[in-house]
Amino acid sequence: MKRVAVIDVGSNSIKYFLGALNADGTLKTITDQNDIVRLGEGLRETGMLSDTAMARNAQAITRFANDARANGADKILCVGTMALRNAKNTTEFITRVQADANVTLTVIPGEEEARLSYLAVLSALSTVGEVVVFDTGGGSTEFIFGNGADITQRFSIDLGAVRITEKYFSDDPVAPGSVDNALNEILANLEKGGVIGNPKQLVGIGGAVTSMGAVMHQMTTYDPDVIQGSVLTRDEIDRQVADYSTKTLDARKTIPGLQPKRAEVILAGACILKAICTRLGALSIIISDRGLRHGLAYEQLKEEI
Repeated sequence: MKRVAVIDVGSNSIKYFLGALNADGTLKTITDQNDIVRLGEGLRETGMLSDTAMARNAQAITRFANDARANGADKILCVGTMALRNAKNTTEFITRVQADANVTLTVIPGEEEARLSYLAVLSALSTVGEVVVFDTGGGSTEFIFGNGADITQRFSIDLGAVRITEKYFSDDPVAPGSVDNALNEILANLEKGGVIGNPKQLVGIGGAVTSMGAVMHQMTTYDPDVIQGSVLTRDEIDRQVADYSTKTLDARKTIPGLQPKRAEVILAGACILKAICTRLGALSIIISDRGLRHGLAYEQLKEEI
């Protein structure tokens, strides 16, 4: 049985997936992990990846690549997204990853990121009629508009939780009025980016939405089977925004279901979700635990048949 590993290097976290195909052609998970190592930390101000960020991210990639080899991966794919699309010293980081982890890091465009995310969602959820899938990360948010299996539009917006956090939520706890200011900017970016419509289904993927699902379920141990297909209502999103905005960073780190490393950026992520619901007139978001890494692995494994 062929095994494919995908290491997805984002602005806030690195996600690692090792999978194979089941006999019925569906995707089998062997391992699915993540590490929040903040590659995009400080990128907005300097335009550069910092030495410390590159060092800890190269170390994480090396750890995941070694795990993939130890578990029989026939192919290891390593892809980068918004932080690496924007940084002036991306080539330096790619060279470092090649030397340390012995893997080739490929930077993919936002449109390809969106396509793979949509493919991942279709492999796990039944979609009916018009659907919008979004993936909000540390540095960007991808949108895929579709109708069933057909993609009608896909694009990426330079809007992520790390940038919003650094611009609006540097105080601890956050300053009065900062949430409203952040929401206004997010809504303006969504409008400018062409996010418009009234879909029958709104599906969210990525760390922010799955983390909010875990908080909703008060999970002490993350369970992807519970998260997959769960629904975040507007009321629940509003509740979490209000809760995060009144707590200190240390207090957010103790919230059941929330990874302590994600506590710093979760308020910004929740604000982005709230604004997307507002912009698209949605009363709820369906959570998909699948993401880019699943879509890429699934596509590669299908090609091996």
